Amino acid sequence: MNILDENIPEHQRQKLKNWRIRVYQISDDVGRNGIKDDEIITFLLTKRRSTFFSRDDDFYQRQLCHARYCLVHLSVSRYDAAIFIRRFLHHSEFNTQIKRMGTIIRISQIGVHLWQQHAEEEIFVSWND
Repeated sequence: MNILDENIPEHQRQKLKNWRIRVYQISDDVGRNGIKDDEIITFLLTKRRSTFFSRDDDFYQRQLCHARYCLVHLSVSRYDAAIFIRRFLHHSEFNTQIKRMGTIIRISQIGVHLWQQHAEEEIFVSWND
């Protein structure tokens, strides 16, 4: 299940849907309006294999790693969110839910930084991999 934070603009959500990428948005489809960050983590634990996309950098914290979800911080323009979500979901390292679980990810123009559960060091994956 791909879940978008409230801070992902509606026009970016529509782009994803036009590309036939199934997404659910906090407050519109799941959860409730104004849900707090710590409540989002609790909410994700009730779902199965969720990938949560947000523009909030508070979600890129190593201690948030959990085997039941993936957190993705989009460190890109709000107008490029959909492009980078699609690019990420089609990347060979992240193209299945199983590959994404237990990771905290930061997406940027240059590539993907991530923490895996129980890892000692941050990993970098380029867009060309």
